[in-house]
Amino acid sequence: MVPALAIYLFIVVVPSFRGGFFSFTDWNGLGDDWNFVGFENFADVFTDRAAQAALMNTIILAVVATVVQNAIGLALALGVNTMVKSRYVLRVIFFAPVVLTPLVAGYVWSYLLSPSGAVNEALKAVGLGALAQDWLGDPRFALGSIIVAIVWQFSGYSMVIFLAGLQAIPDEIMEAAVIDGAGPWRRFRSVIFPLLNGAIVINVMLSLIGGLKQFDQVVAMTGGGPGTATETISTLIYKNAFAFGEYPFSTALAVVMTVLIAGLAAVQYRLTLRKAN
Repeated sequence: MVPALAIYLFIVVVPSFRGGFFSFTDWNGLGDDWNFVGFENFADVFTDRAAQAALMNTIILAVVATVVQNAIGLALALGVNTMVKSRYVLRVIFFAPVVLTPLVAGYVWSYLLSPSGAVNEALKAVGLGALAQDWLGDPRFALGSIIVAIVWQFSGYSMVIFLAGLQAIPDEIMEAAVIDGAGPWRRFRSVIFPLLNGAIVINVMLSLIGGLKQFDQVVAMTGGGPGTATETISTLIYKNAFAFGEYPFSTALAVVMTVLIAGLAAVQYRLTLRKAN
């Protein structure tokens, strides 16, 4: 275990602690000179308008994407967990977008949602040209468009986890419910859904954590624009650190995001442990 632990310490633990330390300083990111400034950078994080907008966008994106992605993933899992002959092919098709890197998926959707892209052209072709929009250039639709791209790519990932949970339900329980006269909806509400608690917890927490860390699709589709309409914590960290050289502010943002994600991970662990017990 020693080599693995040494690599982990060098790559993850040491940089994390160094970043956390420099978030309390005015380090310029290049030299060895720095001064301790206490919580000044964190105060800027919670008072800066761009940071506030990024935090709000991140929360909205994470929550909405989590709800929609898991609802669709559960529906897909229920659909392919049947005896339909094409179920194996459908599983591959629904899971296929997950194989793409998020950056590639973002570029694909930026092309589809451009003013002259496939989405607007399809709307015009069926006589719905009035609904065509500048999906990524209009602040009203930009964040929602990114959420659509995220849901499209990762619903198949949620489907696989739900499918594993469905296949772990004993057939005897379902047969007993049918014999007792439970219809499809009653079986789902009273039998399937409670027994999927573990899969639901895992899916919700993974989706939330992924949404809070969202970077690739945003960079590929909008770059955080228009204005700050789609700015997230991750994109703001990148811009402030590597475009503006504000390393202390960026590391403070990163610490805030880390604490938020760590809190969610702790909740996931407690809920999963409670389910196991």
